Amino acid sequence: MNEIWWLVMLIANFAMVTAAYRFFGKIGLFVWVPVSTILANIQVVQTVELFGMAATLGNIVYATSFLVTDILSEIYGKEEAKKAVWIGFFSLIAMTLIMNLALLFAPLADEFSQTTSQSLSHIFSLMPRIAAASLIAYLVSQQHDIWAYHFWRKRFPAQKHIWIRNNLSTIVSQLIDSVIFTLIAFLGVLDTAVLIEVILSTYVLKFIVAAADTPFVYLAVRIKSMVKD
Repeated sequence: MNEIWWLVMLIANFAMVTAAYRFFGKIGLFVWVPVSTILANIQVVQTVELFGMAATLGNIVYATSFLVTDILSEIYGKEEAKKAVWIGFFSLIAMTLIMNLALLFAPLADEFSQTTSQSLSHIFSLMPRIAAASLIAYLVSQQHDIWAYHFWRKRFPAQKHIWIRNNLSTIVSQLIDSVIFTLIAFLGVLDTAVLIEVILSTYVLKFIVAAADTPFVYLAVRIKSMVKD
């Protein structure tokens, strides 16, 4: 059943990115970056079984941030893509700081308030380490993705070759992200065997998402004429 929901989430995320660009233009893409970054760092605390492997959630929504930077690189250029990366970086710092300040407040004594406070603590008390892992992995992998996209674009400049530059840049970037994030976030928390499985499963899932997002880069180029920036 998890696999079905994973596919539903995949479609939903791609649809939301496309809708954000169609209705709000470049600003919609900029907005999606912090949305995807924040949601991914909340979802990643939940581990599930997918396709027979242990995996964390958040892989799909996080991978869409690479789709967004590739669309920005393709249509608006390297500097706009870099701007989106820094927006995502700032949003993660802001979320971590503000939510950890929120945990310092003493809740009311009633059962609902106590339960809610405990639930928030379970999620966001992990944030400093996860956020540190995410920040480092995010910056390194996204900077590589933008550099690699334009590296391959110089060698395959035709529009029909978008799939080459999109996949070659994202596939390597996702590997870099998976290794850095998982080691920093979960080393010493998960057993070594589970840690390795999470790295492999996370990368396999991101690889699938990266391959599946290619048509949406072409779609973004096609609907550019319908977008008001």
